[in-house]
Amino acid sequence: MEFPAELRGEIERMLSDESTKALAAAAEGLSKRYRGNDGSGKRLAVSRRDILAYAAVRMPATFGAVGRALELSLECLPEERRAFRSVLDIGAGTGAASHAAAAAAECGEFTCIEREPEMISLGSHLTEFCGVPAVWKQGDITGGFDGKAELVLCSYCLNELAAGDRRALVKRLWESTERLLVIVEPGTPEGYSRIISAREQLTELGAHIAAPCPGNTACPIAENDWCHFTVRVPRSRLHKQLKGGDVPYEDEKFCFIAVSGEQTSPCEARILRHPRVDSGRITLELCTQSGREQLMVTKKDTRFKAARKSGAGDAF
Repeated sequence: MEFPAELRGEIERMLSDESTKALAAAAEGLSKRYRGNDGSGKRLAVSRRDILAYAAVRMPATFGAVGRALELSLECLPEERRAFRSVLDIGAGTGAASHAAAAAAECGEFTCIEREPEMISLGSHLTEFCGVPAVWKQGDITGGFDGKAELVLCSYCLNELAAGDRRALVKRLWESTERLLVIVEPGTPEGYSRIISAREQLTELGAHIAAPCPGNTACPIAENDWCHFTVRVPRSRLHKQLKGGDVPYEDEKFCFIAVSGEQTSPCEARILRHPRVDSGRITLELCTQSGREQLMVTKKDTRFKAARKSGAGDAF
């Protein structure tokens, strides 16, 4: 799912009066603060320049990760249940998750909850510019928030909180969800650990897993491993300048969990790693309802064509 051209163009127009060098320094500072985040909930992006740099370098990656998580989640819902009358975007930042939802599904009105006034200012301008019907409200995810929605999104927020606050937030997210809740975190061992904790808490609360897991059974991933997904995000010229990179894309790694109060149709198996392709056979590392297993598919197998077209993260 491509980052919308009109959104990218408007962001770059808003950055046109800023010094590229100053924006690059702000982007680097943001990256360091997020990597060194101690879960205390402290403010990480406050100034207008910080938020502009964030929009340029992080919005495309967040859009890509949330968009891919939603694609995989919607596959596990009946076709007639893949539209949402209302969307609640918690810790919305500059609105990347809302833009991803608008691109991935038929959605009604959006409510975006964000703490930072400058984030709200920029995010509300971008949703209005792109025709996403959004109401923006100031709120802190640790202080609770009002409202419910059919689709609730929370992306890259759990990493900003201590363990106790994370549990309180996950409970509140579930209470706000009328149909589908999607939580996205960085694709790191730490991000996976937070997603697994949320997964356990949500199933205890009665949630049905939609994706990525094949069911509500215990996760078969070993303690020294983690489950994550990757989405390739094209880089604009400005993006490459601010990140100091030459490659025209970046691979955003992420973890996610999608749950519903309704019965879902999880996949029978999920491909965990890039398939190994050898002459006449393809080997798949799968997560299944009965656990983790390796499957070798040969040319004689009716599934060979499907295996050849599949990649890491796909249902099989």
